[in-house]
Amino acid sequence: MPSLAIVIVSYNTCDLLRACLHSIEKNNAHHTIMVWVVDNASTDGSAAMVRAEFPWVRLIVSSRNGGFAYANNLAIRAILNEADQAGASGADYLMLLNPDTIVPSGALDGLVDYMEAHPDVGACGPKLLLPDGSLDLACRRSFPTPAVAFYRMIGLSYLFPRHPRFARYNLTYLDENCEAEVDAVVGACMLVRVGVVREAGLLDEAFFMYGEDLDWAYRIKQYGWRIMYVPSVTVYHHKRASSSQRPVQTIRWFYDAMRIFHRKHFAATTPALLNAAIETGITLKEYLSLGSNFLRPPFGRRVG
Repeated sequence: MPSLAIVIVSYNTCDLLRACLHSIEKNNAHHTIMVWVVDNASTDGSAAMVRAEFPWVRLIVSSRNGGFAYANNLAIRAILNEADQAGASGADYLMLLNPDTIVPSGALDGLVDYMEAHPDVGACGPKLLLPDGSLDLACRRSFPTPAVAFYRMIGLSYLFPRHPRFARYNLTYLDENCEAEVDAVVGACMLVRVGVVREAGLLDEAFFMYGEDLDWAYRIKQYGWRIMYVPSVTVYHHKRASSSQRPVQTIRWFYDAMRIFHRKHFAATTPALLNAAIETGITLKEYLSLGSNFLRPPFGRRVG
């Protein structure tokens, strides 16, 4: 029977984390489930809540907020080390899961069963629905190549959301209920084979928040694995639970992630003038986002 290790990174999301863990507890999954919570130096009592109410959860308390990739890697290393111990079989699958998600009954089994039936798939993600019932567009994406990023930056993806060229980043021209091979799924709910993790390596801690899931997917695909969007499984996503706590800094992390991803994967093969245009475009978008965020009322400030 396949086993699944779920890693949840929490930063001051006590109530949402409680609801997420309850939803996992109620799943009655027929696969073996191990849940790891990494508390990223929260100050809202999240760690104490997990200890008191969910003693079956493996809790790691970080003394500092090192970011999303850093915190996930604390648990991923522990999971891999545990599997390496003599006689320990370890987990077959690893799931990154945000604390602001609700996992309906059957969702965990559904994703694991899908992977079991498709041995050439290295990672997959479900349909993610926002509180208003709309699709979380981040749950299926193309890599932000220079062309894809350009169409998005100048607004063509918004003007022509059904165009297969201009709307490639969020794939809005595809039916949200149709299974599809994609470049990336989102780290809010991402299932990966443990063997693939060993091949592709840990999350890149150069990304503080945002971009690390795209980078991981890019490396997974470099090893020849397919990544699938699986809409037959639905997970609910509150979204921005942590990022809304520090909107200005989060906006900077968001655009820093764009720079890091481009420099890491595309800059070396992109003409210098285009690289300069991309970097300038990212900076202009960052300033516009910071400015528009400042004009919003405090309760409405967010990334994007």
